[in-house]
Amino acid sequence: MHQSGIPTNASLARVLTHAIETADKPKHQIASEAGIHRVTLFKIMRGEHVISIDRAVRIFEICGACPHVAIVLTLAGEEVLACDWMRRDMGAFLDAFITSLPGQLDRTLGRRIADLRPRWAAGTSQLVAKLLAKHIDDLANREIGMTLIR
Repeated sequence: MHQSGIPTNASLARVLTHAIETADKPKHQIASEAGIHRVTLFKIMRGEHVISIDRAVRIFEICGACPHVAIVLTLAGEEVLACDWMRRDMGAFLDAFITSLPGQLDRTLGRRIADLRPRWAAGTSQLVAKLLAKHIDDLANREIGMTLIR
């Protein structure tokens, strides 16, 4: 991470490298599908070649990883979670959540969106996590109940 707190190209390179090395495709095929030379792919993996977000998204997709969650977590300084979640249900959930949240906030809050305060973000994320945990528990309890009825 750079001194300013913004992840460097090296952070994205490490997460991309993880996606590439754990993909079910050989590197030359990933490079070909991404429309780049194999040598360029290796330079990207070493952090020697700056990559656009669009190209990074494409490489993540080719590798079977959730692109938005990998990039957002990398930008947030969460490389380990980016690598851990990029191919798991948690990653797929966050990928869909990240891409749908802005539109949902805009539609739901409308003009009240201007009333949001940045300091509420941490508490809101805790509420969302607790709501999800309760939802998962409720689903598990329903499944147990349905199994007992049979």
